[in-house]
Amino acid sequence: MKIHITKYLSILALALTLSLGTSTPVQAQCPMCRMSAESNLKNGGTEGRGLNNGILFMLSMPYLVVGAIGFIWWKNRRKEEEEELV
Repeated sequence: MKIHITKYLSILALALTLSLGTSTPVQAQCPMCRMSAESNLKNGGTEGRGLNNGILFMLSMPYLVVGAIGFIWWKNRRKEEEEELV
């Protein structure tokens, strides 16, 4: 069982390393939002500064929720396996 977990974790680590190592900077904004934010910044406003970070934050939430559910499921499965061995 440990071999399977180690295998999956190594594949996950490799995929994560490749995705982070080969990423390029992106702007997570539609063209209209980008124009609005740029015009706001040119006119001395500060509302456009956090727009991109806000979009990326909202994008990360589903991944965090799925990851938390997966972690809780994995912990419960591990406890069940330990109880079966005892």
